[in-house]
Amino acid sequence: MLGAGVVDLMELGGTNHQNLREKTARELLWTSHRTFQGWTCSQCEWNYPVPELLTDADAKTAFDRLAASKFKDHKCSEHAARLGPALDEGFSSKIRKLILQGFKPKDAVELMLQDVALEYRGQPKVLEQAKAEAEDFLRRMRAGVI
Repeated sequence: MLGAGVVDLMELGGTNHQNLREKTARELLWTSHRTFQGWTCSQCEWNYPVPELLTDADAKTAFDRLAASKFKDHKCSEHAARLGPALDEGFSSKIRKLILQGFKPKDAVELMLQDVALEYRGQPKVLEQAKAEAEDFLRRMRAGVI
């Protein structure tokens, strides 16, 4: 996760415990949904959407680093509090659930693609989107971002 949620304790000096908890409890989350794709904060409504025309893998990696930097600099108190867990019903969340069940990432991607192929028969655009998201998920895993 590019160290986005890690705060050097020496850097906090004499700050209060509330400030320490705020800076260390939040996480940078990759969120992929039908209406949004990008980075979000686990504690507030801060987000950093991926530009629609961003397709090059190196550019996406640079975007991830920039998002991590912006995440580190944001203040949760300046954004609305997140009322519940981030809504993530996209293909990436299906892959994450399979990984949590013990599947290897590549196997989880393959299972998700098979599921999408069955569920969305006759909708090649949905399958194409799922494949693109799966490739991006694996790229981020290899890069250590998620």
